[in-house]
Amino acid sequence: MPPNRKRRAAAMEPAAGGAGQQRQNKASAGKKAKKGGGRWPAVKPKKDLQINRLKGTHLLTIPDFFTSAEAKAFIDVAESMGFTHQGSLGPLKGEAYRDNDRISVTDPLLAQAIWESGINRIFTDINVSGKVATGLNPNIRFYRYTEGQRFGRHIDESVDLGDGSKTYYTLLIYLSGKGSAKDSSGQALVGGETVFYDQRGGIVAEVAPVQGMALLHLHGAKCMLHEARVVKKNAKYVLRSDVVFS
Repeated sequence: MPPNRKRRAAAMEPAAGGAGQQRQNKASAGKKAKKGGGRWPAVKPKKDLQINRLKGTHLLTIPDFFTSAEAKAFIDVAESMGFTHQGSLGPLKGEAYRDNDRISVTDPLLAQAIWESGINRIFTDINVSGKVATGLNPNIRFYRYTEGQRFGRHIDESVDLGDGSKTYYTLLIYLSGKGSAKDSSGQALVGGETVFYDQRGGIVAEVAPVQGMALLHLHGAKCMLHEARVVKKNAKYVLRSDVVFS
C-alpha cells in the first residue's frame, strides 16, 4: 500500500478534552471522578530532569519523571476506581484495532500538579504555530493493558479547548515497566512497547515502558503513526494527558 494511503487508513485516537467531549467524559466517569478525586498521590517537583530527544523528530523521553512510589500509588488509586474496557470497530471500519482498559477523569488540579512538577520546564522554548505551552489538558486518562491487549497503529488528534487553546503534544507517563518493584519477583512487564513509524512504515523508534518515564510526542497534523504493541506478560499501566498551547 502506498505510504499516503497507509497514513489515511490509520485511525485517530478519539479527541479527549474538547467542550463536547469533556461533557461526555464527565457524564460517563462522574462516579469514578468522585471516588478518585482528592485521593491522588502528591506529585513532588522534579529537579535535574534528563531530557532525551530523538534526532530529527519531536519525540522526547524523560526518565524518572515519576518516582516508583508515585507510579505505584497512581496504579493503586486507578484500580480502586475501576477500569472500563475500551475497544474499537477495527481497521475494516476505519478504526485502529484497540483492546485495553481505560479510566477518564477531568481534574484541573491534578493536571496542574503534573505540569508544574517539571513538564512546564521542558516546554519553555517550544512553540507550535506561534503558540506557547500553557498547561495540560485537564482530561486525564489511565490505560491498563493486560496480557494479549494492544492498540494498533493510529494517530493522536489535536484537541481544540476553546479560547484559542489547542493541544499539540501527547504526554504518556509509564506507571509500570522495567525498573518496577515487581521486576525481582517475576512480575515484570514483557511487551507493550510504544512504536513510532515514518510515512513509509519504517520504524523510527521503539520505546519500551520504564516505570516513571514520561514520553512526549507531537500530535495532530504532524503526528507520527504509532502503536502500543501487545503485552506478553503481566500488566502495563499508563497515565495520559496532552500539552495545551495558547
